[in-house]
This record gives sequence, structure tokens and C-alpha cells, in this order.
Amino acid sequence: MPAQLEKKIVPLEFEQPLMLLSQQIEALEKQLADNPNPDLEADISQLHEQYNHLRRSLYANLRPIDHLAIARHPQRPYTRDYFDRWDPQWIEVHGDRQGADDPAMVAALLTLDGIGVVAIGTQKGRTLRDKQQCNFGMPQPEGYRKALRLFHHAEKFGLPVVTLIDTPGAYPGMAAEEHNQAQAIAMNLRELSALSVPVVALVTGEGGSGGALAIGVTNRILMLEHSVYSVISPEGCASILWRSGEKVAEAAQAMKITARELFSLKVVDEVIDEPLGGAHHDADFAARVAGQAIAGHLRDLGKMSGDQLREDRQSKFRRMGSFIESGS
Repeated sequence: MPAQLEKKIVPLEFEQPLMLLSQQIEALEKQLADNPNPDLEADISQLHEQYNHLRRSLYANLRPIDHLAIARHPQRPYTRDYFDRWDPQWIEVHGDRQGADDPAMVAALLTLDGIGVVAIGTQKGRTLRDKQQCNFGMPQPEGYRKALRLFHHAEKFGLPVVTLIDTPGAYPGMAAEEHNQAQAIAMNLRELSALSVPVVALVTGEGGSGGALAIGVTNRILMLEHSVYSVISPEGCASILWRSGEKVAEAAQAMKITARELFSLKVVDEVIDEPLGGAHHDADFAARVAGQAIAGHLRDLGKMSGDQLREDRQSKFRRMGSFIESGS
């Protein structure tokens, strides 16, 4: 039986041809169980070959809008899933020391491949109740202040920082603005850029706008193969430029939001391969290779002094968006 049926993965729109083949195979296998037939076995074997060929071809020719769909898949691993696999004994840290705790921002002390780290990441939530508690992965100012508290903790005790990014952006609601959302993000940008410890970010799903950047000013930025990173969502871009929700695919194409495109533009430092079909098909594998990649960068960065780390981080972002003026 195809992997999608075994794991009960929710299919995306572009995966419908795979689902149709899966259904055909399942129906024939039921017939075969009731009535053994060599010809039927041959047909099933041929359909399996077609399924595997189509699957490889489909994921080798994805459009940016398809990567976006995978990045938003409801079964994709989230921050807590990675923490659980990296260190089952991880310790969660709560609160911003100003009276609130934002579930959309998870803070932890854990060991990653033998390295003690301060880990921070956004959390979208799995069930409807969890999603509501986590505000669908859009942190409030209290979440960013919690992250800031952990940045200072890492600096004080000389611990490297690992951040996991999977958010459509910071929460733009009235309550967030009343609680100084813009200031919270700005403070994180300033303080994170000035840390003298190694800092590595991993975009695990979607990295949207300043809400992602507030925990993304790091020495190294890594992206999972099907994750996306952008200044605005393709939906928002299409609404502004074309005033039409029908132009989302065109916006995603124009914005260069995929991991490979951003690597070619030198915005990110490494693209981490995912299991065929996406990280939600094998979360254990995704967590293992991501953890190994992060640990490798932390070890390399650990050879630098505090001043070198700070200069490396700040220079990295100054180099982004450079341009050449032509003579008038």
C-alpha cells in the first residue's frame, strides 16, 4: 500500500493524482484478498510502479505555491515535536517576567547532539483548542518578550541559541498593538543582533515578516526544503499588487519565497532535505537531520570569539539587499 495511505496523510490539492492512484490500488488489493488472481497481482504491481514514479516526479517539479502548501500542512512537525525528538527531557521556560505567558512562543533549555542550548520557537497548535491558545502561531508581544528573556539568559550563561521559525507573522490585533507589539519586535531585533553567543535559526514551516525576523537575526539561517520565508504572505502580496485573491500563485512565484531560491540569493546558509513529500511524512527523520545540521553550525560558530560572532551576525544582514547605483 502506498505510504500516503499507510500514514493517513492528509493530501494537498496538487497531490490529488497520487490519491486517485492510491484509491485504485486499495480497491484492487481488496479484490485480490477476496479472489486471488495472478493477473490482478500484476496490475497492482504496475500501479505501484506508476505511483512511485509519479510521486518522485511530482515532488521534483513543485511550484512555489506547492512548497507553500507543504509548509502549511496541518500535520507538519512543529516546535514541540522537534524539541521532543532532540531531547525528551527538555525543560520548558514560561513567562515574560511581566505577568503573562504566550503559548505561541515556546522557550526551552535542552541538549542538542551533546550541546546545551537555549531553544526558542513558534508553535501553531495541532487541535482547534491548541490553535486558539497559540493564536494560530502568531505571537503576542508577551511571546517576544519571553524570547528576549531567554536571549539574555543565554548571554549571561554563555549558551548558544537555537530558534525555530514557523509563523505567518506577529499577531496584528488591537490587544497586541496596545501591548506594544512593534516595540517588542524592535527590542528583539536589537538585542538578538548584539549577542556574543552563537545563534542559529531554522525555518521549519513558514517564516513571515517581522514576526519571524524577531527570532531570526542569527549567525546562520537554515531552511527545511519545503519551508518558505518572506516579507509578506503571497496572499497579502496579491491583495496589494493585484487586488485579487486569484493571483496568489503568481505572487509566490515572483517573491522568491522557497528555500532553494533564498539559498541562491544568499539569504539563507543551508537547505536541509526533507523526506519525500515533506517533513510530515517522517518527522523523526526530519528532526534528526535538522538537529545534526544545527549542531554542526553551532560547533563551527563555537570557534569564534564573542566579538567575532557579533560582527559575523551583523555583517550578514548588512550584506543582504545590496544594490548598485547606475550613473544618471
